[in-house]
Amino acid sequence: MFSIPNLFTLLRLLLAPVVIRAILHGDHRLALAVFALAALTDAVDGALARRFRWITVTGAYLDPIADKVLLSGVYLALGLTGTLPWWFVGLIFGRDALILLGGAIALFFTGYRKFEPSVWGKLSTTFQAFTGVWWMVRNVLEVPMADAVGQVLIWPTAAATAWSGLHYGWRMLRAARTH
Repeated sequence: MFSIPNLFTLLRLLLAPVVIRAILHGDHRLALAVFALAALTDAVDGALARRFRWITVTGAYLDPIADKVLLSGVYLALGLTGTLPWWFVGLIFGRDALILLGGAIALFFTGYRKFEPSVWGKLSTTFQAFTGVWWMVRNVLEVPMADAVGQVLIWPTAAATAWSGLHYGWRMLRAARTH
């Protein structure tokens, strides 16, 4: 079922390749501007869905996919351009792969499919979003201080990402045992 919030989510999905392409082509101002617009669609779709109770099953599945496509695409593009180290990009993708694989295994063996986001997952996503935005800002500013701050941000983001991946893995094992 489609609703106005779902249209904003679809717009975010359509904006993701524009951001990625802009990063890959060195158009950092465009990348940052379109990313800001995509982030705005995320805020608007959530606010509308909650305010008017326009929450749909489609939106519940599509919204996190749109968020992940946008954020993962930004990190992949920043890795491909040499802006971010590959170990960091790999950690982010590895965590997501672990979560998807764990969820698929739990679903296959137990039929259990309801894995709610955790506070650690939300914290990790927040750190990842902030760090990704900072590195896009750094590409626009091109000043040494922006690079130094970005280098510092990598470490708490890496820690939050690793911890949330371990936490999700533990939660999936626990859920699989009880179901």
